[in-house]
Amino acid sequence: MHSPWQVFWIFLRLGLTSFGGPVAHLGYFRDEFVQRRQWLTERSYADLVALCQFLPGPASSQVGMALGLLRAGMPGALAAWLGFTLPSALVLALFGLGLAAGATVLSAGALHGLKVVAVAVVAQAVWGMARSLCVGRARVTLMALSACAVLLWPGVWGQVGVMLVAGGVGWWLFGRGGAALPAHAPSLAEDGLHVPVRRRTGAVLLLMFAALLVLLPLAVSLWPGMLLALFDAFYRVGALVFGGGHVMLPLLQAVVVPPGWVSADAFLAGYGATQAVPGPLFTFAAFLGAAMAPWPGGWIAALVCLAAIFLPSFLLVAGALPFWEPLRRSASAQAALAGVNAAVVGLLLAALYDPVWTSAILGAADFGLALLAFVALVFWRVPPWAVVLASGVAGALLAHGGQVF
Repeated sequence: MHSPWQVFWIFLRLGLTSFGGPVAHLGYFRDEFVQRRQWLTERSYADLVALCQFLPGPASSQVGMALGLLRAGMPGALAAWLGFTLPSALVLALFGLGLAAGATVLSAGALHGLKVVAVAVVAQAVWGMARSLCVGRARVTLMALSACAVLLWPGVWGQVGVMLVAGGVGWWLFGRGGAALPAHAPSLAEDGLHVPVRRRTGAVLLLMFAALLVLLPLAVSLWPGMLLALFDAFYRVGALVFGGGHVMLPLLQAVVVPPGWVSADAFLAGYGATQAVPGPLFTFAAFLGAAMAPWPGGWIAALVCLAAIFLPSFLLVAGALPFWEPLRRSASAQAALAGVNAAVVGLLLAALYDPVWTSAILGAADFGLALLAFVALVFWRVPPWAVVLASGVAGALLAHGGQVF
């Protein structure tokens, strides 16, 4: 078992530099933990991504929790979440309190440069994962068809449907001949995920997830109180949102604006600020809690909202992993996962185009900056944090020089 402090400091650095949204976060994680530190193999990482795509909640944060749990147990999962979440949550809570209201932390050009570098980060992830997980014509074709299907039918149900179909195709194509893995892939023994949580503990955590979903509304009706009502509302959002951060917007708006907890203008201002900070989009909850100041808003409400919206993900990841590892070891599951993993690469490829490329590459200067960032990441092996900072500076300089972004 490794030190949770090691996990915390690694994820804290990622939380300070991981701009670009959930898809880009998966790219940062892959570079850090598969390529540089080799905590797990490409296939195991893709399996984790596939599992978290099927679970409700923020997929990138759930992958981070899973990585921390596999490395240092339950304290490691908590350390990974704290490190990755703390920077953006702190900034957004300050903004919500009004301490940083109206302050421009970064120029528009620098923010655009950070969006451009996300193109390079996601492209690097697609490039590396495709080389490992899409070996052979069948997997490449499945990847391409998955990308096309997701672009034609966007939304969370389109993504889940594509992965289910790809799993069935993988089972049919690869399961019969036992060729679910490329010839050079590691064996199951070498590629296993050593989950330091027993299945009995996992079952208890899954029961806790379901029990809180049912009992919290009852508790609010029996013991009315603002903080308990906040915890219940944000827990339900975290437990019922499929598809990641952007999907939570209408649910959170319905939770906090009609009761008058947060004004509509403040809600939109906070969501805009959330796009400008690194880390998970779910830290928007910290802004909403802080923006309710005075009491019951402020730091206490920010902490309650933040903990409540992420708690379902913690319970689901820690509860599902003990059952996931034995399942993925079966021959049929391996065949299905071969198809699912190809589809995951296809999903990342589709996301590389929309929304990452379409929102960031607006001209020749953007394309050139993204290309240089990609070369620096893939061929020069420059650390991602350095590429992120350089791209932000380059974006600010180009905007200052009169370039049109």
